[in-house]
Amino acid sequence: MRPCMDPTSRTGSPSRPDANGGAPVREEASERSEINIQTTPALYYRCDVATEVLLYAIVVYSAWAFGVASDSSILTMNFGCLGLGALWGVKLWIRWRWGYRPPRWGEEVPVRGKTTLFRPPTRLARWMTRALAALTIFVLLYCFVAAVNARATFVRRAQVFNPSFVSWLPHSYSAGATWLAFRNYLCLAVGFWAIRDWLLGKNEREATYEQGGFLDPLGSDRLPLPERLYRLFWVLCANGTLLAVVSIVQRVEGTDRLLWLVKPTYGTAEFHFGPFGYRGNAAQYFNLLWPVSLAFWWTLYRHSRALRRADARVGAEPHIVLLPCVLVQVACPVISASHGGAVVAAVLAVGALGILMAANWKAPPAVRTVMMVPFLAGLTLAVILGRNQFDQGLTNAFMDDLGDRVEIYQNAAQMAVDHPVFGMGPGTFGDMYLLYRSSERNVWAVFAHNDWLETLITFGWVGFSAVLLMLAHVFVRWWVRDGLPCRWDLMAMIWLALGGVLFHARFDFPLQTYPLLFLFLLLSSVACCAARER
Repeated sequence: MRPCMDPTSRTGSPSRPDANGGAPVREEASERSEINIQTTPALYYRCDVATEVLLYAIVVYSAWAFGVASDSSILTMNFGCLGLGALWGVKLWIRWRWGYRPPRWGEEVPVRGKTTLFRPPTRLARWMTRALAALTIFVLLYCFVAAVNARATFVRRAQVFNPSFVSWLPHSYSAGATWLAFRNYLCLAVGFWAIRDWLLGKNEREATYEQGGFLDPLGSDRLPLPERLYRLFWVLCANGTLLAVVSIVQRVEGTDRLLWLVKPTYGTAEFHFGPFGYRGNAAQYFNLLWPVSLAFWWTLYRHSRALRRADARVGAEPHIVLLPCVLVQVACPVISASHGGAVVAAVLAVGALGILMAANWKAPPAVRTVMMVPFLAGLTLAVILGRNQFDQGLTNAFMDDLGDRVEIYQNAAQMAVDHPVFGMGPGTFGDMYLLYRSSERNVWAVFAHNDWLETLITFGWVGFSAVLLMLAHVFVRWWVRDGLPCRWDLMAMIWLALGGVLFHARFDFPLQTYPLLFLFLLLSSVACCAARER
């Protein structure tokens, strides 16, 4: 896109050349005004490019930073999200200061040539966005008030109580832990809204969108997806594939160091997988990623069949490259020897196959055969490379871990009963669990191994209800028109990936891990701005 308008000018309205070649004619900005898409402010264009580059860097870093478990890696992720928010703030300021209306999905329709007519989203779409923003602010304020109105501060396994706290407001039993949770949630919320705003933006070529496809920047063909979403999926698939290959090689070699560099303080080589110190988190990460990669592969495959280019070379289509990527990602949850991850992967495979069959029930038998390739090949690879590791950990999983978790669940249930309304404060579970152990010999749990129960314990029913409403928005927004155009089968695969992690969260702690939570919010941002195709 070529920037043509100086953001330092005070005109506030874009201009277009006169039909007779004279001086530019100013256009007034109004809800029904015509907007020339070539007059993109230079600063706005640079912010869009910087947002995309920074987003890709965060995606790659979060996957390889050893589970983002150290304080330095968490700070790096937070600063990255704040950087996205700062760029988003500059773009909002440009829109307000100079009255610039960028071309966005769901807000513009083509009129003629490269000129578009602004049309605001429907009332329902606007109200849903405002409701999500209000819930985000509510959750952040809930955490802030709980930290400020702390009932106690946890110091060296003991509590220092504050007698002046307000009981009818949210409060925390460990002020330091709640402040840390508020900091992380604030950065993630800023990053979520910045990503959503960037995804809704159009490029110059897409502003001339016509029904039937999206303009391809590399040729005259059409893309099956909006260009920004198309590139984001490529980054996710490529990065996930490289991560999967390295993790499988590390497991086959049997090293006890993460990426052959860092030796964790807990667990043997079978307990780790790739850069993750806990194999369950690794399996959950790939279960969140591979349905999206599968949907992206099938979208490109279906699109290449629809084009039917006679001059296309065999194997030149991009979906050919994506197929091996899907195979290794599908196999990783089983190879990781995570029993919960393998069960969730099997459930997701059945659901994904059902979605593909329902979306292509009129397709020829040859096309339906192609659908089975990723599942059969992934299962074969998983059986060959992961059978030994899976069998070796079977006894320990049901003999040792299960006994510890039963005790954790019992203590956690009592914590939820003792503090039902406002909970114990966001982020306080690890500190407060020390007070619920029957003796020092019992296990100390940093997480409840049940994210639903842990959220209820820390947020109470008040905060937990707001979190449930935000999750509901992710699965409802697509049914409302005016947004990022997306086919139902692609959206269903994203829902399937998110639903798989939410199901696994009933027995583990995927959403307490920063890389998983960021990827979950990234896919949620896609779901929260997607809409049915017209």
